Amino acid sequence: MAAKDLYEKDFYKILGIGKSASGDEIKKKYRSLARELHPDKNKGDAALEEKFKAVSEAYDILSDGKKRAEYDQAREMFERGGMRTPQGGQNFQGGDFSEMFGGGNPQDIFANLFGGGGRRGPRKGQDLQTEAAITFKEAAFGTTLELRLSADGGGSQNISARVPAGVNDGAKIRVKGKGSKGEAGPGDLFILLHVKPHALFSRKGENIAITVPVSFTEAALGADIKVPTLIGDEVTLRLAPGTSNGRVLRVKGRGITKGATTGDLLVTVEVQVPAKLEDEALIALQKYAELVSEKDVRAEFKSKAIQ
Repeated sequence: MAAKDLYEKDFYKILGIGKSASGDEIKKKYRSLARELHPDKNKGDAALEEKFKAVSEAYDILSDGKKRAEYDQAREMFERGGMRTPQGGQNFQGGDFSEMFGGGNPQDIFANLFGGGGRRGPRKGQDLQTEAAITFKEAAFGTTLELRLSADGGGSQNISARVPAGVNDGAKIRVKGKGSKGEAGPGDLFILLHVKPHALFSRKGENIAITVPVSFTEAALGADIKVPTLIGDEVTLRLAPGTSNGRVLRVKGRGITKGATTGDLLVTVEVQVPAKLEDEALIALQKYAELVSEKDVRAEFKSKAIQ
């Protein structure tokens, strides 16, 4: 692709955003378009596939701060006067702009943005991006994705991609050589990961967190309770008598292993207050209330209010 073709493209228009769009706005718009135009969703539609490639190309530039700044600078020059390259080389319509680019050729900048390394010589193929959803457990422990993507020139290709343990939502993994074909070899494929939330577990860095309901009597009197873990087994935790609501207990080594670090399982105690008491239980609780009626649990709380 000629450099002229690159700097004439309006990547903001391709994504349907303004030039002042933030990084988050660019990311949100790209995700929406990628889902709509993805080749897996529009099999056999060459026009939509080309739009998908154009959107991926635009996002690759605008999502990178350095590339975006270089693009904006050269694009502004193009819109003001129309850059062109005479046969001699460096001068452009309206004057010599090489100093604005550190002595370089603006067309070289655009070639570098797309991994070409210069105006001359063969270039690698375009990098592509797709998206994949994985479970919370797969993100924690790693998995292998099996994807089927439309290949250049039509037809499909099957791709295996290893997802390392401990990836976060929004992470990208790179599969070398699975992008578009080029004279100097194919580009790469980048896979944007979406981690589905879990019904019980959440994540705090390399730690896994879970909130466990316990009864009023278990919290008051103490108890041994069983707590599920992400790998499917259970651990037994001992609640001390008088365990308060919101208390966090830690189980060492039951979190996410990322490199040489392994996180813990953080268990938050949630004391359950019965919504309705049967006759005998109600009588017993009323008796308990009478026994502790002289103790004001809000005494210290009230004293702080008048300080």
